[in-house]
Amino acid sequence: MGHFAEFAVALNYNDIPEDVRIVMRRSFADIVGVATVGSTTEIAQITKDIADSLWRAAPESGVARMLFDGRPVSPAGAAFAGAFTIDAIDGHDGSSPCKGHAGSAIFPSLLAVADSLRANGQPPTGSDLMTALAAAYEVSYRAGLALHGTVSDYHTSGAWTAIGVAVGVGRLLKLDAERIRHAAGIAEYHGPRSQMMRCIDHPTMLRDGVGWGAPSGVMAAYMAKLGFTGAPAVTAEGIAVDAWWCDLGKSWRIAEDTHYKLYPVCRWAHPAIDAAQDLMVANGLSSSDVAKVRINTFHYAVRLAGHNPSSIDEMTYSIVFPVATMIARGKIGPEELAPPVLKDAEINRIAQATELVESEHYTRISVGKRWADVVLYLKDGRVLQSAPRTPKGDTDNPLTENELRGKYDTFTAGLLTRDRAEDLRRHALTFDSLDSLNLAKLFDQLTGPLDCDASRFAERRFAS
Repeated sequence: MGHFAEFAVALNYNDIPEDVRIVMRRSFADIVGVATVGSTTEIAQITKDIADSLWRAAPESGVARMLFDGRPVSPAGAAFAGAFTIDAIDGHDGSSPCKGHAGSAIFPSLLAVADSLRANGQPPTGSDLMTALAAAYEVSYRAGLALHGTVSDYHTSGAWTAIGVAVGVGRLLKLDAERIRHAAGIAEYHGPRSQMMRCIDHPTMLRDGVGWGAPSGVMAAYMAKLGFTGAPAVTAEGIAVDAWWCDLGKSWRIAEDTHYKLYPVCRWAHPAIDAAQDLMVANGLSSSDVAKVRINTFHYAVRLAGHNPSSIDEMTYSIVFPVATMIARGKIGPEELAPPVLKDAEINRIAQATELVESEHYTRISVGKRWADVVLYLKDGRVLQSAPRTPKGDTDNPLTENELRGKYDTFTAGLLTRDRAEDLRRHALTFDSLDSLNLAKLFDQLTGPLDCDASRFAERRFAS
């Protein structure tokens, strides 16, 4: 019973394989870039104001400052606002086997709790944070696999990351195994088992459920600390889920399953985006050469559709419009999330000329991976078809360090000074080597306001 809790308590920094540490460092830097852009969105502005109004800090729990904002709130409030901020820009790390994202809940939650411990005179070190993050990610991934493997509905990441957050926060709070076990049970029971396909079919600011999964996990750990009971977490204990937990501590899902995104849109669209880009570049084409497009992909991706998105939320959870954007502009970055892109005449022409087709074969094989191919029908009569492909950024086709650096630079440009952006990235990539004093300095940089007027920036780029 509670093997995962014993794992979390017994885990030492030196037990964490170096390839897992590399993923945690890379994810930290990647999420800093995503959070920077996310801080300019309406989602971030609303949820930060809510946290400031309704989730004030109490002396006994310590003060946690909100990411790129600085206002002091409770750890749960900072986790709530931070998770929504990161999830507002769909560009963070993920796991295809889990069909979701761990970092968007785990990083803001554990950073918030670590910041509150600093404020209470109990500052963690970088190695403490690394150990808690690794435990939280590993438990989240396995809980996600167990949840998807035992229920028929497709739940958002908030459902299973709440469990990992509870375990990671429990580790930072130095709870014993029994209390961490109860924290996981509380988080699982109260976490948001929200329906992912609802937000695919009707895209809104709800996103991936992590905005409530994060504070649910944080609250669960603090509740368990005071003796509140909730075990067992049925996705982490029992014969029905043993297949996903039996090798915990012997192998690591983190290194095997974590992917990174080049584009801030739903991962299901990425193989088609990559295929379209490859065809355009390899054949020296411009969008004016393209008459029609056909996207062949798996069932869930077809549900993305998106021929006529009316908001950035609808554009983010679509496939046709991002593919048309790549064909027309040759890139999909923060600028392509600005409202004017929805009215771009050339993008809309291509989107209206795109056929989206479900392939039974791709649906069958898109389990741990996502498959698609693209056909371009050119105005000169040529027909160009890509090979079947999965998206770049998976572990078997990883992004290069230069690509990750380029993404970070693009996401932070105009929002952070070059020196601050560089300091944040350098420290994120070495955070586990920082002592408590220098980790606290990193928190100062992460929670200070953006180096621009975020509201004016948002009006220009992200406001509806």
